[in-house]
Amino acid sequence: MDHAQKARELFLSGANCAQAVFAAFADDLGLDEETALKLASSFGGGMGGMRETCGAVSGMLMVAGLKRGYCTFGDLAEKTAHYARVRDLAARFQAEHGTMVCRELLAHLGELRQDPSARTAQYYKARPCVRFVETAARLIDEMEDA
Repeated sequence: MDHAQKARELFLSGANCAQAVFAAFADDLGLDEETALKLASSFGGGMGGMRETCGAVSGMLMVAGLKRGYCTFGDLAEKTAHYARVRDLAARFQAEHGTMVCRELLAHLGELRQDPSARTAQYYKARPCVRFVETAARLIDEMEDA
């Protein structure tokens, strides 16, 4: 199963957007799924329901950090390269969806709750979020291929 498909399945099973993307890569990152789900749990709903940065984007960038991030504080070149990678991933997500801000991605729904909604058939029908988690996972895979 590819990462986009795994992210889709996780989202449709009840994971938030960030969890779906991040946990789809858990095995590749050397993490167990429970740890990955917990690490990403704060970023759903645009960061705890605040509707800021899309959780799929947050999950994508966490994966990018673990796969290609830096940890040498004095290496400006490494830091610069990683920030450029982050901006590229964000720009590619925005090119496909118009924005990476949760409230803008879901503006067609009207007023959005901060507290989580029950995952019902209507919930999944109304929200395009499954496309966002698939895009984020695919972009990470494309990053790896580059």
